[in-house]
Amino acid sequence: MYNRRNKFDPLWNSLVIGGVKNGKKYLGTVSMLGVHFEDDHIGTGFGNHLARAILRAEHSNGMSFEDVVKLLEKCMLVLLYRDRSAINKLQISNITEEGVTISQPYSLKTFWGFSAFKDPTKGAQGSW
Repeated sequence: MYNRRNKFDPLWNSLVIGGVKNGKKYLGTVSMLGVHFEDDHIGTGFGNHLARAILRAEHSNGMSFEDVVKLLEKCMLVLLYRDRSAINKLQISNITEEGVTISQPYSLKTFWGFSAFKDPTKGAQGSW
């Protein structure tokens, strides 16, 4: 990534790195500009701005795997409703000392029948 950026032809991606080494959990990210940090939860793109606020408010280290999946699905729904062009399919991975498991792709249940979705300009002020 750094080499391509220096050639003014950057890769437009952000990487999330997770794992377990010597019994210690690791979760970090590297942005397309080389910005990197570690935390208990990571997000990229809109997820870094919208979903991490939900994770900060509702995540705790004692949560079960099932509760964490429900919380992640809640975050993904927020992101999906924000970006209507996104697809509602996702996969969940779980990294432990025993190895990595990745779920089969599945779809989130969505509802697009809200009146604000049907006519977003109704009741809005402005000329655009």
